[in-house]
Amino acid sequence: MHDDVRMNSPLPPGEPLGAEHARLNESAGADAPWRLWGPYLSGRQWGTVREDYSAEGNAWSEFPFDHAVSRAYRWGEDGLGGISDRFGFLNVAVALWNGKDPILKERLFGLTNEEGNHGEDAKEYWWAVDGTPTHSWMQWLYRYPQQEFPYEQLRRENRERTRDEREFELGDTGILDNHEFFDVMMTYAKAGPDDVCIRITATNHGPEAAPLHVLPTIWLRNTWSWGLDDRVTELHEIRRNGRPPRGFRAAEVSHGFLGHYVIAAAGSPTALFCDNETNAKHLFGEQALANQSLYPKDAINQRVVHGRAKAVNPAGYGSKCAFWYRFDSIAPGETVTVDLRLATTDPSLEWFGEQFDAVMDSRLAEADEFYGHVIHPSLSEGDRHVARRAYAGLLWGKQLYRYDVARWMEGDPAAPPPPASRQRGRNEHWKHLALADVISMPDEWEYPWFAAWDLAFHTIPLAHVDAAFAKEQLVLMCREWAMHPNGQLPAYEWEFGDVNPPVHAWAAWHVYRIDGYRDREFLTRVFAKLLLNFAWWVNRKDANGSNLFEGGFLGMDNIGLFNRSAPLPPGFRLEQSDATSWMAFYCQQMLKIALELARTDKAWDDVATKFLEHFLSIAQAMRHFGSSDKSLWHEEDGFYYDVLVQPDGTAPHMRVRSMVGLLPILGATEVPPWVVDECPDVTRNFRWLQERRPDLVKPMLGRDDGKMLLTLVPPKRLRRILERMFDTDEFLSPFGIRSLSAATREAVTATVGGRTVSIEYEPGESRTGMFGGNSNWRGPVWFPVNVLLADKLRTYGRYFGDSFTIELPTGSGNWGTLEDAADLIDGGLTALFRPVDGRRPSDGKRIESSPDPLWSQHPTFSEYFDGDTGEGLGATHQTGWTALVSHLLNPRLPPDPRTMGWG
Repeated sequence: MHDDVRMNSPLPPGEPLGAEHARLNESAGADAPWRLWGPYLSGRQWGTVREDYSAEGNAWSEFPFDHAVSRAYRWGEDGLGGISDRFGFLNVAVALWNGKDPILKERLFGLTNEEGNHGEDAKEYWWAVDGTPTHSWMQWLYRYPQQEFPYEQLRRENRERTRDEREFELGDTGILDNHEFFDVMMTYAKAGPDDVCIRITATNHGPEAAPLHVLPTIWLRNTWSWGLDDRVTELHEIRRNGRPPRGFRAAEVSHGFLGHYVIAAAGSPTALFCDNETNAKHLFGEQALANQSLYPKDAINQRVVHGRAKAVNPAGYGSKCAFWYRFDSIAPGETVTVDLRLATTDPSLEWFGEQFDAVMDSRLAEADEFYGHVIHPSLSEGDRHVARRAYAGLLWGKQLYRYDVARWMEGDPAAPPPPASRQRGRNEHWKHLALADVISMPDEWEYPWFAAWDLAFHTIPLAHVDAAFAKEQLVLMCREWAMHPNGQLPAYEWEFGDVNPPVHAWAAWHVYRIDGYRDREFLTRVFAKLLLNFAWWVNRKDANGSNLFEGGFLGMDNIGLFNRSAPLPPGFRLEQSDATSWMAFYCQQMLKIALELARTDKAWDDVATKFLEHFLSIAQAMRHFGSSDKSLWHEEDGFYYDVLVQPDGTAPHMRVRSMVGLLPILGATEVPPWVVDECPDVTRNFRWLQERRPDLVKPMLGRDDGKMLLTLVPPKRLRRILERMFDTDEFLSPFGIRSLSAATREAVTATVGGRTVSIEYEPGESRTGMFGGNSNWRGPVWFPVNVLLADKLRTYGRYFGDSFTIELPTGSGNWGTLEDAADLIDGGLTALFRPVDGRRPSDGKRIESSPDPLWSQHPTFSEYFDGDTGEGLGATHQTGWTALVSHLLNPRLPPDPRTMGWG
């Protein structure tokens, strides 16, 4: 990571605030008016744990895609390129119909975990095009086929493929050949905090004229069907003297929380009304209870697709409304436009036309100005485009997440009682968790739920554009309605009790730095809560108090010989190189924050001492534990491994060269010279240890100029690890560091508790079903760990300078410093998005790799990347942590003098 980051908020002293920066200054808190409306509507609500009320806990089958058109959601909503208020009461999105599909296109389609040959998998093409942090300007693009959408073909083809085969994508069906699709752009521009101009454009890129139905839709989340609040809120068509207003159609709603809102649609579309209620008869047959509404959720679909005029409410009211625009023939190259406006005042024709266009033009210009400050002007046009798209994806990934676990387990008064299995099933120990917050999601479709360690990485690039939101996200995970009473951070909704790597403190420190080293209140708030989390790690994940840790899978799914989250045979214990390294890393980050706080409040000085001593103890345990012959370090191989402690006391190494053995590199941090004078308790304690426990302080290195380095890995071991790490036959790929050494192309086999297990290099998609089989840590390149490794190499490099050089790559004869090594990693990651012969490596062999500008202008930010080719894999719209590329692309600037060399 670039340690000397460019501060974007606030702007450099003396530079005038642009309009978007000014709005940000007014909008520090989550309740700020400019933050009321945003892209908070989920890309997928069906198939989530929240909507799973089954006895067996299979969320995918309990609420499948085919139910979504007709079944009301309990906890949230979803739609195409939509927005909502930050509480999710009122939602706006677009529905489409090409005249051939069996259903309206109201939401993105994808395969469930059982249907995909590599787990859940979105089967659509869409892109977050642009956005600003106050959401005063947003654009989202959807590519809609003109032929019938091949739902069943996509299911069948992928179901029949094995894990060794590529996924069958929409582009493979041939229906997008000859550009037979519409590009539908959703554009939002705020005239004010509660005044949103909405423009929908649809361009026919095909060779023939084609019809298109465009149905901008507004609806209320169903809060009244569950027996908790019987107040039904409805939209009503606005009529004047019994007729629609001249030049537009409109509906209004008076909401108990939001107040009065109007949505108006320019022109003369047909207004269709129904209720956001389940069509139980359609879904469950005659055995179902009677529908609660004569005009349920799928009524608009029935009216448009099946021509049933009586399906919708003729009285012009309901909790769901669509404005139906019919374009019978859109010529090749032609673009049609639909304008709408959501506001609190009385609608008029003046809402549209010049006034509307002026808002659109102003907000786009302000967005350009904003990113002119955020993205370094020295970048090439291509790099600027990638960075801005990455920021757009992150901002569109801000979605409302509602989940009250206790209520979910107990069930609702008006619903059948939940199965007894729910009380002893998923998340049974997380009944305190009750979230109703806008949270940064990894992906709007494949991961429409937060993951704690993903989110921590999101905050780094977010801090460049919206430091207040980045800080809010880190604090949120530590709040009492999220963090477990025992101090554990929630992992993700499939199992909040799983263990993610402890990267929160690292992220908090870097957000603090990006924000200008000024918000000590934030640093104190998050640090105080992380003290509880650190205690949880020590108490729960160090089984025998050895200072070696057993974290489980730690977010790196299938990286081990076996499932590291599953119980081992009796008497066995796995001491994990990565879990122990993460804890050493955690200690150092907490030490760093404590020292920073101690500069102005000496009460934190002895807290810093605690983390210094704890790190030194972990480092000692890494060198040897139990009897002196046991260590996570394997001298012959020159590498760190997990160690399997067996009932007879033997402790063989799990000799798999993976990211697990590289992570000890993360245990490195500088101790600035000012600590000696400004933190006397730390200094006094360290000198005491030097005199009485010299073996314990070996990890503290010092230079004559006063610079000090805490390191988990001694220089000789570091050199040996780096020889493997930068070997192209092992970890170094053209696009970063692989998660598993390519030397394991020949499988590594071991025996664990009488069972034979093996692992081999898989550079692309997973060939195992472990953790759903939809991610792979057996060879691909992953952004987050690469960024961390580069960050720590820079830390080593600042300390050692030119005195420590290595071959880059190993065996090449080209020698460089550790700063050069970090640049090599960063360069590989950014190279994923830089075209070679007109094609981005990350696009691989997918349709996105086409040189056609209609495809090539849209980079995708995948979950992970093929360890040999760089092709993006997993969730191909997971901007999430891959948005770190926007941070890496910005050039490093000289260090801020206030840090005094602090890294």
